[in-house]
Amino acid sequence: MENKQTAVEWLANYIKGITDLNCDEIIEQAKQMEKEQIVDAYTECWMNDGGNGFHKVKEAESYYNETYGDK
Repeated sequence: MENKQTAVEWLANYIKGITDLNCDEIIEQAKQMEKEQIVDAYTECWMNDGGNGFHKVKEAESYYNETYGDK
């Protein structure tokens, strides 16, 4: 299965194509924030369904890595 591209990755590629500025640090920070939001949303969905919190956090990390790659 091919990994999907996140919105932040798409924006980062676009920005890199239109400017010579080095935005790597802020792009990496945005990617980390986006990953945390995706994992939190996945975890909350499971917790609201009566799941075990710790187990579901690990499952959420696996979901992210399988869907978007370990970025």
